[in-house]
Amino acid sequence: MAPQSEPITTPHHRPIRSFVLREGRLTAGQERAFAELWPRWGVHWQSGQTLDLRGLFGNSAPVVLEIGFGNGESLAWTASEQPQRNFLGLDVHRPGVGHLLLEIERQGLTNLRVMRQDAVALLREGLAPASLSAVHLFFPDPWPKKRHHKRRIVQPEFVAMLARVLAPGGLFHAATDWEPYAEQMLALFDDAAEAFSNSAGRGQYAPRPDSRPPTKFERRGRRLGHRVHDMLYIRR
Repeated sequence: MAPQSEPITTPHHRPIRSFVLREGRLTAGQERAFAELWPRWGVHWQSGQTLDLRGLFGNSAPVVLEIGFGNGESLAWTASEQPQRNFLGLDVHRPGVGHLLLEIERQGLTNLRVMRQDAVALLREGLAPASLSAVHLFFPDPWPKKRHHKRRIVQPEFVAMLARVLAPGGLFHAATDWEPYAEQMLALFDDAAEAFSNSAGRGQYAPRPDSRPPTKFERRGRRLGHRVHDMLYIRR
């Protein structure tokens, strides 16, 4: 599963992370991607800065943030199908980032940028209020053991941060094949009814829209007999 959040600190303990870096080896192509393509399409961000999205893309088109894009193939496909929108992909794993950079080059995409960054830190302080038209979270790490649930990215603080960065009418689209996590997401966002409206109706999951291509995580989940749940919430 694609991992995406920042450390959660507790007094007198080491930080708890919602991701584990299992980097693996980079291919020769991915090494080249970091050397030659990252300077062009990679985004550097430091705490305390606010991203200038218009300057980043060179236009004022709506911006979609995808958190945890895996190998990036689905995100690259979406960006190619929606040239009228800009896409900012965020992940922490170097092989996946390198793979996506190569896809950007192969497809000649101009509306996609890549970050290797903690999602929660960026949402908390790196984006201006109402600056995003959509946020996608597809198949985040479910951390299935109960003692690890605090590592899940979808927490009350995450919901509040999304409400801040999404423009009115903006969309939060999540998908997971882990039933208990889907139930947690549904409950958290339905309870935030002042900020978000469930497009399928309170307590309901949405059909997978054509704009979300099946991912490798989804295909693997279906092979294991998992039901996939999509949730689409509109920022009020």
